[in-house]
Amino acid sequence: MRTISRTSTTDMEVTSIRLERDLKEKLKELSGNQGYQALIRDILWNYVQQKSGDYRPEFSRSDIRASIEATAHRDERCVLTGQFIQENEPMLLGVTASGDLVPLSVESLSS
Repeated sequence: MRTISRTSTTDMEVTSIRLERDLKEKLKELSGNQGYQALIRDILWNYVQQKSGDYRPEFSRSDIRASIEATAHRDERCVLTGQFIQENEPMLLGVTASGDLVPLSVESLSS
């Protein structure tokens, strides 16, 4: 996940959120040098972009090492094109170089 610089922390509003201790520790582990609060902001921004239609793909075809045919069990969005994939539609699962599985529309890998 990429850290996106949007606003300096001095211009941000302070918000209190209660997290389970285990969740907070996992976020700290995953965040590395970026810090868990920045990771939470990235996660929330990604969610908002996906749900609002402001999605900007962060992957290119060269990031996909293999693909597996699949069926969507819920609405998804292709990481290459941003195209919606409806529940029960055919789709692909792309395997990235880091081993992540990402949703792909069937047409997204066509030449």
